[in-house]
Amino acid sequence: MTQIDIPKDGLTDLEVYEVLTRSKRIAVVGMSRDPQKPANFVPRYLISKGYIVLPVNPSASEILGLRSYRSLLELDTVVDVVDVFRPSEEVPAVAEQALKIRPRVFWMQEGIYSESAARLLASNGIKVVWNRCMMREHMRLLGQGSRQPRPAGPIP
Repeated sequence: MTQIDIPKDGLTDLEVYEVLTRSKRIAVVGMSRDPQKPANFVPRYLISKGYIVLPVNPSASEILGLRSYRSLLELDTVVDVVDVFRPSEEVPAVAEQALKIRPRVFWMQEGIYSESAARLLASNGIKVVWNRCMMREHMRLLGQGSRQPRPAGPIP
């Protein structure tokens, strides 16, 4: 599936803004040790904005000085968002794990989409975001330099 084939997730700017401002703990599935990859610099950006990032990567014991978990099922804390940096064909398995830990939001990064995963999670009350970069959306809706969220209400 190419990015052109990915349908829109249908979320409004306000809904995405609320995800970003009401979330604190983010499990990043597929987080990378390579600082040149989005799966490293996006979580690094999120950390700089005050989010608690929990790396999930079975081939790393530590990323950015943080303990890395082998799977979502190994997490020892509740997470608000599962942020996915895995190929689209691997997303259904990640969604199955996410369903067991019940995050409020399941976020598939830019270029990533699984219709079956989205349906499964949405039908179980989990908000699903896809084909969006969490860093880019944060910069766009909250401002690049902002650590503090804007006041609630319509987003200009």
